[in-house]
Amino acid sequence: MVAFKAADVEGFVARPDPNKPIVLVFGPDAGLVRERAAALVRASVDDPGDPFGLALLEGDKLAEAPERLVEEAHTVPLLGGRRAVLVRAGGRNFAAALERLLGAPPGSDCRVIIEAGDLRRGTPLRTLCERAAAAAALPCYADSARDLGRLIDEEMRRTGMAITPSARALLVSLIGGDRSASRSELEKLTLYALGSSSIDVPDVMAVVADATLPAMESLIDAAFAGWANDVEVNFGKVQSSGVSASTIAAACIRSAAALHLWRLAVESGTSIDDLVRRATPAIHFSRVKAVGTALDSWTSSRLERLIGQLGDTSLQVRKSSKLAYPIVQRALMSVAMAARRKGA
Repeated sequence: MVAFKAADVEGFVARPDPNKPIVLVFGPDAGLVRERAAALVRASVDDPGDPFGLALLEGDKLAEAPERLVEEAHTVPLLGGRRAVLVRAGGRNFAAALERLLGAPPGSDCRVIIEAGDLRRGTPLRTLCERAAAAAALPCYADSARDLGRLIDEEMRRTGMAITPSARALLVSLIGGDRSASRSELEKLTLYALGSSSIDVPDVMAVVADATLPAMESLIDAAFAGWANDVEVNFGKVQSSGVSASTIAAACIRSAAALHLWRLAVESGTSIDDLVRRATPAIHFSRVKAVGTALDSWTSSRLERLIGQLGDTSLQVRKSSKLAYPIVQRALMSVAMAARRKGA
């Protein structure tokens, strides 16, 4: 039994093992799953656009006709050459089709690639591929900071552009979560900066941050104001935009720290209205209601305790990449519930 670690997956995709003609690509990062499956197809056939060289199958249909997978895997191309079968998993279990294929795996001139979602340990497809000598199961998890840095550097080399260290660091904090979304943001950035000698922080703020910061502010403000419904809606927007879970956690800690300072001023005699009006940096008018509600909901002592709790959340996010988004979402909902309780 060979279980591929995330660090080993890129090497396999770059140089697929001919002794493992059946490959399962799965994981929570749908964009990365698609990207790696496409790379395996390109490595397996001479022309991915040739219908005789590449067969496309739906997993749901294989659940009804499991013999079809073996038939396709052993079909000889009309004009010779290499062949691949790409299976897109759906909601139905087609483990029976995979079991038949593992009993009669294809030869060296054909590779079967199964593109699936986030499969828990113990699910039939994942278990079969992890245990079979003729198969490989390749997990696709959200990009780490190092992975994102590599993506940025690759895009800069591809376009012949340079990026300042500060802009690169900011960009790493704003993208992630889905490989496809990250690449899309990088392409928009390089297109925006076309003609410039180097990409700097203002360019990143204008293109990438502009798309993510409003939703991020709405998410964090809603949590501290106790607006649970708005937390749920805005969390989906922020996650789908590619903002990493660690970035959300860090933003939450910064907001808690800012509220703590403002709340100390309120407890020293400054009215909430005056503080919101005169805060430095200025609070945008669209955030005034939420910030005012948050300052009325929290005491400085409760915020001090919360900052410590959010620090623990940030640590959990870094340690558990698979559960990062659920951990942050649960923490934000807990903040919203606590805000509604008020108290000392």
